Amino acid sequence: MKILIINSGSSSIKYQLMVMPTNEVICSGMIDRIGLETSNVTFKTSSDSIEELLPIPNHKVGLQKVADMLLHPEKGVIKSTSEIGAVGHRVVHGGSYFSDTTIITEEVKEKIKELSELAPLHNPAHLVGINVAEEIFSTAKQVAVFDTAFHQTIPVEAHKYAIPNYLLTENKVRVYGFHGTSHKYVSEKAIEHLEKSTKIITIHLGNGCSMTAIKDGKSIDHTMGFSPANGLIMGTRAGDIDQSVIFYMVKNLGYSADEVNSILLKQSGMLGLTGYSDLRDIESEAAKGNKECELALLMNAYRIRKYIGSYTAALNGLDAIIFTAGIGENSSYMRKLVCTDLDYFGIEIDDEKNQIRSKEIREINKANSKTKVLVIPTDEEYEIANQVYQLLQN
Repeated sequence: MKILIINSGSSSIKYQLMVMPTNEVICSGMIDRIGLETSNVTFKTSSDSIEELLPIPNHKVGLQKVADMLLHPEKGVIKSTSEIGAVGHRVVHGGSYFSDTTIITEEVKEKIKELSELAPLHNPAHLVGINVAEEIFSTAKQVAVFDTAFHQTIPVEAHKYAIPNYLLTENKVRVYGFHGTSHKYVSEKAIEHLEKSTKIITIHLGNGCSMTAIKDGKSIDHTMGFSPANGLIMGTRAGDIDQSVIFYMVKNLGYSADEVNSILLKQSGMLGLTGYSDLRDIESEAAKGNKECELALLMNAYRIRKYIGSYTAALNGLDAIIFTAGIGENSSYMRKLVCTDLDYFGIEIDDEKNQIRSKEIREINKANSKTKVLVIPTDEEYEIANQVYQLLQN
């Protein structure tokens, strides 16, 4: 079965066309920097590739571009959209409605839309992806894989907020957790690599960032909560912030609730600190001596280190930390900043190993480091394809 995986992030679209159950990747690609002046568009097969710089103003235009490349008369990989048996969609927020992979119906789409209030940078983009895919790949099964599913094992003492009980029992206000397909995939790869049951912390660093404490393969705590807004400093999201700041902005500074929400989600994080949302630009500016960019990188790393300490306590020990996703896999500078002054936890990285770029799992810790430091390329697309195939087979 040919399964097309569509992973619509807040500012990117990753896609893969796979044959299951053989795990053969027919093609893969990515469109990033969506909404900026120019976007990077890539399309790769075993024998060919396309790389373009184009303005991609939104996800609908981006997904149409993906379809055009799949059907390209010279470099395309399918003659007809009917060759694709299923389209698997990553969906960030499933709330309390979805704890498993689900075939998409009109009712499912309504629930995803309803949950857009909790994931405003993601769920709307997913809905666009679903609607466009239904039009283009009309004969394929459309399937949703939810980021929140992996974190259903977080115990009540970690997922319940210290607010009136009815807000959980009646309104389902709790920690849900996100980036689940990524954290699940890399944690399983780490356990295979280490060949033992482990206490590990997975660090997913991209435009959106999150960390998970994982014990014996199960998520027990996570930096994001009710929505993918809190925790680490992200591309445009503030992460953790004292809730009093929100009330101060509304009552004393005259902002509306919607304006505050927009500021915290779309104008904060690295963008608010530096004027840039893409870490590649921020690192480049920091190297030129831009003090705001230098400080923003230090703040980002400091927040991650705080959570490493917190989760080591929650796990009662630490066997490994894992860096993954676009920044985690590719930025040796951020990995170095994060791992500085963590020798108390047995974390010591080897500078030479840290500079190596590879698509393979690799250890970047010193030989005598008590805690392993791994870089594991995430493969959310494979994880999604596998879950879609298993659902349709069953």
